[in-house]
Amino acid sequence: MAQIQVEVAYATPQKQQIIALNVEEGCTVLQAAEQSGICDVFPEINLAEAKMGIFGKAVRNPSEEQLKSADRVEIYRPLIIDPKVARANRAAKAAKKA
Repeated sequence: MAQIQVEVAYATPQKQQIIALNVEEGCTVLQAAEQSGICDVFPEINLAEAKMGIFGKAVRNPSEEQLKSADRVEIYRPLIIDPKVARANRAAKAAKKA
């Protein structure tokens, strides 16, 4: 089978990492993440439960979604606070200052 080149990316507020690798054609998002060794750099990642995407577009099932050449797999961190709550908190803080 032919090889394709892809990237696997993960970031925390303190550190970002993009790993380029060659994988077999037909490789899935999850397989690429596993083969990249990203968990050696960020041991806190649980690939079995992590949300993933390709170029910012979420993938519903990383174990089934196949990659194309030059795709970038992104592993997403869980949200600490709901975006709606964060927005409401900022609005309340701004209203207090005014």
